[in-house]
Amino acid sequence: MTDSPLAPAPDAAAFRLAFVPGVTPSKWVRTWEQRLPDVPLALVQVTPGEAFGVLRDGGADAALLRLPVDGEDLSAIPLYEETSVVVVPKDHHFAAAEELTPEDLAEELVLHPLDDTLGWEASPPGLPAFQRPETTADAIELVAAGVGVLVVPQSLARLHHRKDLTYRTITGVPQSRVALSWPKAEEAPDLVEEFIGIVRGRTVNSTRGRRAEERKGQKADPKAGQKPAKAASKPARKAAGAKPARSGKPAKGKGGAAGRGGKPRRGR
Repeated sequence: MTDSPLAPAPDAAAFRLAFVPGVTPSKWVRTWEQRLPDVPLALVQVTPGEAFGVLRDGGADAALLRLPVDGEDLSAIPLYEETSVVVVPKDHHFAAAEELTPEDLAEELVLHPLDDTLGWEASPPGLPAFQRPETTADAIELVAAGVGVLVVPQSLARLHHRKDLTYRTITGVPQSRVALSWPKAEEAPDLVEEFIGIVRGRTVNSTRGRRAEERKGQKADPKAGQKPAKAASKPARKAAGAKPARSGKPAKGKGGAAGRGGKPRRGR
């Protein structure tokens, strides 16, 4: 008898995961589907401005978003930092550079969209535009039209890729930090805990949550792991040191007909 797989939860609700543009949850979704095949994972794409409201309104159980978290009623664990890049037209002189610095942007019109994700402490380097674009997508359109350059996380540059644009890494500027966030509680819900384990790289056995508890609760087959019984032991030996008596030869002794090999004595 072997351990049987976990039985599907009778009323398993879907786990709703929101994510902002540029964040790719696909590798974590695949792991979820392998570990919890009976619990569907529903992806909810949201804008950066919508992400926190979706969590508060119950529209998602957790969200992959960019820090900082808005308010103290949400929990978050940072996952990774993104490289910042400058998006420029392919024929721009920056296209010949391998890497840029804020000083390189001093004479450039740098666009600063309202949905910016880099969290500049002041304002971006370079010359400010007369009006801020509404979204990053709008800013990309302006760059393609030859109106300024744009500093964004590399994932957004890839998301808004165009054949007439390119980008170069820039150092010395803020970097976007991607995090997993969920409504704050004394203890994270079971499915949220399962997803935390996945994004943190926990193994199946070390993952906390409902499924881990079920695995721990499964009783192992009492016969499993036992060694097979040994074959019947050999017949017990005779008392230690005792040798079997020799047959066919009478014991030697003095006198008597059996005295010397059983030969009779000669008379005098």
